Amino acid sequence: MTGASIDDLLQHEEEPPPRLRRDRSGLRLWLRTVAIAAACTAVTLFGLRLFGFAVPMVAVFAGFLALLVLRQVTARLAPPAPVRPLLREDDGAYNWSAQDALQTAVGRWETVLARAQNDPERFNQVVLPALGELVDERLRQRHGFTRATDPERARALLTDPLWKLLTTPARRKPRPADIAAAVAQLEKT
Repeated sequence: MTGASIDDLLQHEEEPPPRLRRDRSGLRLWLRTVAIAAACTAVTLFGLRLFGFAVPMVAVFAGFLALLVLRQVTARLAPPAPVRPLLREDDGAYNWSAQDALQTAVGRWETVLARAQNDPERFNQVVLPALGELVDERLRQRHGFTRATDPERARALLTDPLWKLLTTPARRKPRPADIAAAVAQLEKT
């Protein structure tokens, strides 16, 4: 057994950022760039001549070569990839600017609800099943049953407005007041 503390075991060294792979020969890089520009020129000229257009080959080649060189220059000048921020700062305060799984899930739900806002069919296909899962989980955690295992008790606990919302497909967009009342009743159960 060693005399290492838990801090020593959990401590890790920061890894250096990965280095960009560089060709050892600048000539090889230039030859590759020229070959790609020539291939793009050939394909472009073939396509243009197919439709009856005549463009000078040198101009097309120079354009592709300039684009490829510009791409290489900007790739070399690009800043390194940003370091992923920590969710917790050293002082224990939560970093609200960092992207986390809860924020992603809430954003996904906002998108789903916004899409289903004016479409009753989408509301029935997407929102109602998810709301039903939430209701079943709430009933299971608080009371030990789900809507499927004991529908009579579930209906009594949920009351008629929430029960009808979950069991009857919407023919038109539900009113926000109805949904708010259903959510309030769900929170009470």
